[in-house]
Amino acid sequence: MDTQTPVDVRRFASAKALAAFIGICPRQWQSGSSVKGRTMISRTGHAALRKALYMPGLVALRHNPILQVFGARMKANGLAPKAVVGAAMRKLTHLIYGVVKSGKPFDANFAMKGVAIQDGI
Repeated sequence: MDTQTPVDVRRFASAKALAAFIGICPRQWQSGSSVKGRTMISRTGHAALRKALYMPGLVALRHNPILQVFGARMKANGLAPKAVVGAAMRKLTHLIYGVVKSGKPFDANFAMKGVAIQDGI
C-alpha cells in the first residue's frame, strides 16, 4: 500500500482489526519453554500510520483525561515508558475507530464512567 493513499477506517470490522492493520497490537516473544522475552508491538503493519500515531499518543497521554488514567495504570503495572506510549497509541486507535464508526463527536466524559469499574479489576 502506498504511504500517500488514505486509509478508510470504516472498512475494518472492528477496532482490533484496525490496530492489527497499523501494527500496534501486542506480540509476545517466546522461544521454547524456558526463554521468554518482553512483550512488544508487532510492527507488521502500516509503518506510516504507526509513525503518524506516535506523537499523538504522547500528547494524548499528557492531555486526554481517559488516556492519562490509562497511562498511569500502565506505569503502575511496571510497563516501560515506550510500551506505555505504544499502549496509548492502540487505545487512541480504538477511540478513533469508535468516533468514525458512530459518527458522534468525541466525549471525554462518556468513557470516564467505566474507568472506575476498570480500575477495580
